[in-house]
Parts: sequence; structure tokens; C-alpha cells
Amino acid sequence: MVMAGNTVSILEAVVLGFVQGASEFLPISSTAHLRVVPAFLHWPDPGVAYSAVIQLGSVIAVLTYFFKDLLGIASGALKALQEKNYDSKDLRMLGAILVGTLPICVLGLALKPILESDSSPLRSLPVIGGASIFMGLLLLLAEKFAKRSRSIDDVSGKDGFLVGLGQAMALIPGCSRSGSTLTMALFLNYKRDEAARFSFLLGIPAIVLSGLLELKDMVKQGLSGDGMSSLIVGLLVSTIVSYAAIWWMLKFLGTHSTWVFVVYRLIFGAAIIALSMSGMIQ
Repeated sequence: MVMAGNTVSILEAVVLGFVQGASEFLPISSTAHLRVVPAFLHWPDPGVAYSAVIQLGSVIAVLTYFFKDLLGIASGALKALQEKNYDSKDLRMLGAILVGTLPICVLGLALKPILESDSSPLRSLPVIGGASIFMGLLLLLAEKFAKRSRSIDDVSGKDGFLVGLGQAMALIPGCSRSGSTLTMALFLNYKRDEAARFSFLLGIPAIVLSGLLELKDMVKQGLSGDGMSSLIVGLLVSTIVSYAAIWWMLKFLGTHSTWVFVVYRLIFGAAIIALSMSGMIQ
């Protein structure tokens, strides 16, 4: 697949699709891993566009997994509006998702020229490593001090906006969309699995918009036969692995803490910085 001067082979598409699917819904940053794994394997950086498009596999997975939830929220919100029941949990959830999507849309458009550049300093390995460590420490604080007493049924527009601010932090590679939203939801005292569910639901609009915009630009530029094959393979692998990751994450957080992700992020970030400074990866 030809994009931004880099060629993505079928093998690379399989690996990148797996990395995207495994890391999108875990609080470890899919963007960081899509940047670091190719660097570690001495492959070309697949670029912002390819990374955004294979996120559509994660979108398909999350829409499939939460289809009944989304249908219930939509129908419940509509019924609540008709009955003027503005305290309905479905209407509050819909409002929280919409309000929570605003920060990343506004900042994403404002920073679009910087974020879409494959040579952006934000995609440098030291920045990614530093962001991973910083968010790992924030998750540690949330894990240590949060009360974890709230259910997703308690969601409000204020919660949506605050978690949405956390989601906007994920514009910096290494922060992690699911990680930043999960961390903010924990700070708001949501139970771990409820925080993860809220994180996944709130992230749907942003991931959909990001992937569709990049896909539109790619279609305009044109794709070769090999390019389309690589894209399809990446999407397919990403979809399957993403679905498995969502299922596992919700089940895991129902009975476990997030300490394993804190430790992973700290080690991952430190390793990236060390390998980058030593010149072993670029």
C-alpha cells in the first residue's frame, strides 16, 4: 500500500492490524505502538493516515460489541425526549457522549496541520515515551486514590465533558485514547469496568470521524490493487483482535486493578526513550 511515500506489505498489514486491535482498547496507546513497532522492526513508519484508517477495524468491533447498548441508548433517549423525561439515563448518556466528543473535535481541527504531518515532533519517539510514562503515572494516581463507587447509570453531561477532555489528550501519541478516558473516569470515581465501558462508548464518534476522514482522503488520492489488499487485511485483523480486546478488557477490569497497565506503560515509555537515545530505533 502506497501512502506518504511508505509501502505497507501484507505481512506488515497483518502485524499492524494486530497491534492496532490489541492496543486500541487497552490503556497503552495504539498510536504509540503503531509508531514504535515498525521502528523496532526497522520498517518504515506507516504514517498517520494508515494508522487512522485501520482504526476503522476497531470501530467496526466496538459498534458490533455495543450494538444493543447503542440501540438502547438511542431509543431510550428518543423516548425520553418525547416524554420530556430529561433525567433519563439514556438521554444523559447520549448527551455525555456528544458533549465528550467536542473537545477532541475542536482541538483536532485546530491542530490538524501538526497532527497530520508524519514528520511532526509529536510523533518523535522521546515524546511518545514521555507521554506513555506521564499517563502511566496518572493512571497510578487514579488507581490509588479513586473511590470506584459510581455506576455508568450515574453519568452526567459534566462527566462526559471531563472525560472528553481526557480523550483530547490522546491527540498526543503515547497518551492513549482509552487510557486517558479510563483514567479520567476513574478519577470521577467510576468502577473500573464501568469506567472502561464509558470510555469505549464515548470514544466511538471520535474514532469513526478520524477513520472516515482519512479514508476519504485516501480514496481521493487513489489506491493501487496492492494498496487495497493491504488495507483490507489490516482492517480485517484489526476488527477481529479489537473485538477480542474489548471482551477481555471488560472482563479483566471486573475483577482486577489497572496496575499491570501502569507497570507496562512505565517500562514501555522508559524503553522507548532509552532505545531512541542510543540510536537503536528511530
